[in-house]
Amino acid sequence: MSTRLAGVAVHLPETRMSTDEVERRLGPFTPPPGLIGRLTGIRSRHVMREDEQASDLAVAAARKLLADTGSEPADVDLLLFASASQDMVEPATAHIVAAKLELRCPVMDVKNACNSVLNAIEVADALISTGRYRTVLIASGESPSRAVRWDVANAAQFRRAFPGYTLSDAGAAVLLTAGDAGVLGSAFTADSTWWDVGTLPGGGSRHPRDPEFTYFDMDGPRLKDAFLHLGRDVLDDTLRGLDLTWDDFAVACVHQVSLPYLEIFADRAGVPRDKLVVTLAEHGNVASASLPLQLVTAQRMGRCGPGDLVALVGLAGGVSLGLVVVRL
Repeated sequence: MSTRLAGVAVHLPETRMSTDEVERRLGPFTPPPGLIGRLTGIRSRHVMREDEQASDLAVAAARKLLADTGSEPADVDLLLFASASQDMVEPATAHIVAAKLELRCPVMDVKNACNSVLNAIEVADALISTGRYRTVLIASGESPSRAVRWDVANAAQFRRAFPGYTLSDAGAAVLLTAGDAGVLGSAFTADSTWWDVGTLPGGGSRHPRDPEFTYFDMDGPRLKDAFLHLGRDVLDDTLRGLDLTWDDFAVACVHQVSLPYLEIFADRAGVPRDKLVVTLAEHGNVASASLPLQLVTAQRMGRCGPGDLVALVGLAGGVSLGLVVVRL
């Protein structure tokens, strides 16, 4: 049995924050004006309302997707909440999403930083291929704005908090069903010795209550080195196994953390720049919602449609790299 991509949808909070506004909000240490924009290429990001949760963003995207595909809640056999964010430690946020959507099916969370949605596609494909489920809804709600450090004491603290200033809130949903082959292949690799280069350490057994550990803490240069250290073999081997090259794809959606690094990664991986779908400048780094956002954007622009091949390339803290090949 094969897995078909029945649809994808995104939800972007209406409130925006410009990079200039981000810089003005920081203090008492303030970076040189324009520094964040120059280093990242980001002009704007989305910020959810104070009364919203990660589950609300996922629900908004999921409702749109169900309406767009003419699906009913009763059609869903399994819900996967796939996100770096969560409403709370327990229960699984998937339960909260299911309750709001009035689903009556099994649920679980799939969590792997910015590769959460991509890994959820891999999990859903495996479960559908074995006949365990026929219709799997993946819902993601990313709320990183809740973990950004605004009170910055000095330049060293600013550097550790810097990746947080690229992040943006968003919801995404993907519907996968049994049918004609859509997910043609997938593969992932990881080097977990780099797990400590980027963390949000609060809430677990290491730091259960200290507010100081509720902010993103990342070593940007080491994180870039970690991704480059992973190499491109998993991408090359997957394409070779499917007898494909990058030229066969209508678009290549690649997770985006900054424009300079996107260009470096594309060049190292051999992805032609004209295949990229750049959403980062206007929407920021929406974590695991990045690939659904790029796919929806490409479809709206007429860059891909039914029958086209699409590559979904994910990078995530930990660190991991993955590729899912889909025929629309």
